[in-house]
Amino acid sequence: MNKLKLGIPKGSLEKATIDLFAKSGWRIDVHHRSYFPDIDDPEIACSICRAQEMSRYVEQGTLDVGITGRDWILENESDVVFVTELVYSKVSRRPARWVLAVPGDSPYRKAEDLAGKKIATEMVNFTRRYFAERNVDVQVEFSWGATEAKVVSGLADAVVEVTETGSTIRAHGLVIIEELMESTPQLIANHAAWADPWKRKKIEQIALLLKGALRAHRLVGLKMNVPKERLASVVDLLPSLNAPTVSPLYDAGWCSVETVIAENVVRELIPRLTEAGAQGIIEYNLNKVL
Repeated sequence: MNKLKLGIPKGSLEKATIDLFAKSGWRIDVHHRSYFPDIDDPEIACSICRAQEMSRYVEQGTLDVGITGRDWILENESDVVFVTELVYSKVSRRPARWVLAVPGDSPYRKAEDLAGKKIATEMVNFTRRYFAERNVDVQVEFSWGATEAKVVSGLADAVVEVTETGSTIRAHGLVIIEELMESTPQLIANHAAWADPWKRKKIEQIALLLKGALRAHRLVGLKMNVPKERLASVVDLLPSLNAPTVSPLYDAGWCSVETVIAENVVRELIPRLTEAGAQGIIEYNLNKVL
C-alpha cells in the first residue's frame, strides 16, 4: 500500500495542528513519549518533529509533507514545495512577527544604529542575512529561548524575537524598532513526493480539507422555518457566503431557510429574525466550508 509520510510540528503548533486535522476528518492520537502518532488513515504515517527542523526533513525526503512556519523554511533555506498557507494560531490567528527589539531607554532606533553590536536570536541565519543586506556589521549569537532576558541581563544589545501581540516584549521593557518578517504555518512538500501522482493527489486532498476547516472557523449555520408571507423580510436580514438556501416545507405556507454566517453576529441577528417572523431557529457548528 502507498504511504504518505506526514510531519506534525512539535511544540506550540502541535495541539492546534492535531485539532485542525480532527476538524478536517483525521484523528491523530499522540502516545506518551512517542514521536510516531497513530492516525485513522492507513495511507498516512505520522511523525512528530520540531518545527525548526521540519523543512529540512521534508527537503531531504525523510518526510513527504509537513507543517511548519514560513520563518523556519527561510532560516534553513530549504528547497520545498509550498502547497498552501494555513493561517491558524492558538492566541490570535494573526501571523507571527519576527521583530528587532531593544531596551526602551537605549539610543538605538533602527537597524543601522546597531553596527558593531551583539544580537541574540534563535533565527541566526535569517538575522545575519537581514543585516548583511543592509551592510550593517553585527555579531549574531544563537539564543535558545528566553531571548528577551539576554538584553535585560546585558548579554546582548538587541534581540530578534517572534511575537504575535508584542506583550511579552513590552513586559521585559523592550521596544520594537523594526519588523523583519511575518510568518504563518505552511503545508510544504518534498519535490519528489509532489511529482508522484498518488502522493500529490493525497497531499492535495489534505490541503483542501485543512483549508475548509480553517475557513469554517468562527462560522456557524443557521436554519429556521419562515411563513411565505414573511420570507422576503427574513432573507433581507441574512448575510451569507452566497445566498440563503430556501426550500418549501410540507405545509405549503412555510419555507425552510438555511445560511452560513459569522458567529459573532448571531447574538444580534436571532432576535431580529424572530421579530421578522422566523421560527424554530437552529444554530449549529461547522467543521468545514469548501
